[in-house]
Amino acid sequence: MERLKTIPVAIGDSGLVIGGDSPIVIQTMCNTHTCDVEASTRQCLSLAACGAQMIRLTVPGLQDVPCIRQIRANLRAEGIFTPIVADIHFSSATAIAVAPYVDKVRINPGNFHKDHQKARDQFSELLDVCRQHNTAIRIGLNHGSLGDYITNLYGNTPEAMAKAAMEWIKLCLDKDFRKVVVSLKASNTVVMTEAYRKLASLMKEECSIVFPMHLGVTEAGNGDAGRIKSCVGIASLLEEGIGDTIRVSLTEPPEAEVPIARYIAARYDSRVSAPALGEKEGKMLDAACKWGPALLSRRVDEIDDPEIGEYLRDEIMQASRRRFYRPEYIACPGCGRTMYDIQAAFEEVKSKTAHLQNIVIAVMGCIVNGPGEMADADWGYVGEGNGKVTIYRQKTPVLRHIPQEEAADRLLELILQSE
Repeated sequence: MERLKTIPVAIGDSGLVIGGDSPIVIQTMCNTHTCDVEASTRQCLSLAACGAQMIRLTVPGLQDVPCIRQIRANLRAEGIFTPIVADIHFSSATAIAVAPYVDKVRINPGNFHKDHQKARDQFSELLDVCRQHNTAIRIGLNHGSLGDYITNLYGNTPEAMAKAAMEWIKLCLDKDFRKVVVSLKASNTVVMTEAYRKLASLMKEECSIVFPMHLGVTEAGNGDAGRIKSCVGIASLLEEGIGDTIRVSLTEPPEAEVPIARYIAARYDSRVSAPALGEKEGKMLDAACKWGPALLSRRVDEIDDPEIGEYLRDEIMQASRRRFYRPEYIACPGCGRTMYDIQAAFEEVKSKTAHLQNIVIAVMGCIVNGPGEMADADWGYVGEGNGKVTIYRQKTPVLRHIPQEEAADRLLELILQSE
């Protein structure tokens, strides 16, 4: 299918363009602490070498602004002009301070202030700074972090996600600011795909232009399950012509994300170079991209392919949310806000809960945005830092300051007691 016609948005001084007639862009995110300039620079060099065309780093506060500025300068000194994106949560002051020193800023403007008008005013100020410095913006809304203003109007739904994005898009248009990319991520592939479709329709109906869209299944997890879930969600939209740039979010080193993203993009855009994959992994991704969109859209109810074994069939059915055979896991990939070994913790939680059924468990990297991002979870394991964990039942903390070495067992105890 022909891609949805979006406007081209130039990112940085590298010649990279998202949208328009440009190829699908591959991006990823560092999991280093941004304040560790040396480690972050090394990881950016590694990610650029394996095919990342844009790299995001978290900027938790004003103290990290000089760090990301130096990281970008270090890369330029090495001859690497891959655009650098600052990931901001909550703080408009940090977004405004960092905008002159990066190629793009990712923000959810609704989180800037509890007073919605003040959030609008702060976003307007950010647009002015970005215009002055030729910095692009990604309006990035996630299912679990919409805020009270929008959920009180529309609920916590795909429609609410699209409506929330449209408010900020229209403010950009009112100020004639067009260096904008939009994303509406969710860990639930049904919610994620429906949100993007609604946004695409709204932009076509209500705007003079359609901004490029960044696709991803947030907190997809790791291993086969994370790869399959990402394929199902992203491929469903690319198959319909929606999507200009993608990230595969895995709870693994970010270098593992890039080849999966390249594989998905190459399937729908012949200008993207496909990675060399092992035969088993290639067949798995191919099956997920082939059957996931059909299952998700309910064009089929079963996988009618004798070559696909029971395990792969079950994983694709679960990722498409058609049949569940094990717990559904939500796990963020980790970033500079993560203060513990989330990959090891996630594996421990999975090993101790894999026998459970009809339950959604989230393992999140930080207390800052973890509770909001695990919107679909029945139970949550959230790192506090300093070797401590908070356990949530839905959105309510039920145990705080649990030593990490005890946390998986305590989580299992609470789940079993609740049954």
